[in-house]
Parts: sequence; C-alpha cells; structure tokens
Amino acid sequence: MAGGTAAARPGPGARRLIRRLREQGIRDARVLEAIATVPRHALVEEALAHRAYEDAALPIGQGQTISAPGTVAVMTAALELVGHERVLEVGTGSGYQAAVLAQLATSVVSIERVPVLADRARSALDRMGVTQVVVQLGDGTRGWPSAAPFDAVLVTAGGPEVPTPLLEQLARGGRLVGPFGPRGAQKLVRVRRGEDGSLCREELGPCRFVDLLGEHGWAA
Repeated sequence: MAGGTAAARPGPGARRLIRRLREQGIRDARVLEAIATVPRHALVEEALAHRAYEDAALPIGQGQTISAPGTVAVMTAALELVGHERVLEVGTGSGYQAAVLAQLATSVVSIERVPVLADRARSALDRMGVTQVVVQLGDGTRGWPSAAPFDAVLVTAGGPEVPTPLLEQLARGGRLVGPFGPRGAQKLVRVRRGEDGSLCREELGPCRFVDLLGEHGWAA
C-alpha cells in the first residue's frame, strides 16, 4: 500500500467495522484494507473516540462531519484506483477520506475552505505518518490548477452540479466522483473522461452530504 499510518493502530473495533462493510456488499479488498489501516479514532474528538468505528458520520465542528466509513468505502471504490494515480480531494474535513486515499494512490491534494479544519487535518495526518497528502486552504470548487491534471477527483460535499474547473482538471482516462443535484435529491455521480477527451456521466445512487460551498457550488 502507498500510505503509512504511524499513530495508534486500529483494533477490534476496526475489524468489526470491516465485517459490517462486507455484509453491506462492499467487496473491494484494497479499499477495505485501506479503511482497516486508517486509525479513525485519531481523527475524531476524544469524547467520540468510542464511536470511531461505527458506520456513522460524526461531528467534527464548524458544521462539518467525518464521513461514515461505508460512504468512504463506496466513494473510494467508485474511483477505481490502481495505485499510480494523482488524486484531488475537495473537502478535507477531518482528513479521514484523504488518509484512505493515500493508501491507494501515489499522491493526494486535498482542499479545505475552513482554516481550523485544514490545520487540524494537517496535524492529524502528520501524526499518522501520512506523507502522500498535501492539504491546501482554498475554494475546492476551483480545484488546484497548479497541480493538475488529476487522474481522479473526489468531491466530499454535495453541490448543485459538477464544478466545471474540476472537469477541466481531470486527466484523460480519469474519474470524478461526488454528490450532485438539488438539495434533498442528490445522486452520487461518476464522470469518466475518455482518452479522446469526451465525458461520460453515470449515477450511482441517492446520497446526502453537507453543502459544497464556493464559487462553483452553493453560495456561502
């Protein structure tokens, strides 16, 4: 695996979580291994550490949440990573999704718009020994042009439509995954860019996420 986690390793709770995810139909062995490796308890408040390996979203402050492991598994699997990719993540939050991606890709640029969350995520990832992730402060709906193109783009908040800059920064052969559509009726969407530059969109099912705020998302 590509990433490393030097913090306290997950224990029996993580093993039970992986069993639950398998029971829910998640079969991607590399994704399950990545989730089993990341110490989710190191990314939540101490008062919530006893719930870290529940398949549930948990509050992290600033009106944001750490995504449920099942959601992380589904979205990560949809990216179809094989290990060589350069990934853009929009919405760092706690750093949990970025830490999972770091196990499966060469590098991750993760953008967070809330300064305190960006700082916390940087510190948490450093403590965990995750070196493949660079956390940037900014408007994720604009992407990160200086590091483009990306082989995979993951959007971890729900927007009205796929931001055009993210599509422009998606490499040929790349995949973009994220939740889009009107509030209350969003779908998890995957967009593939063909080798000829064409785009193919598919809906993977209904979902519910916090709002994607920014120039090409919902107004703050």
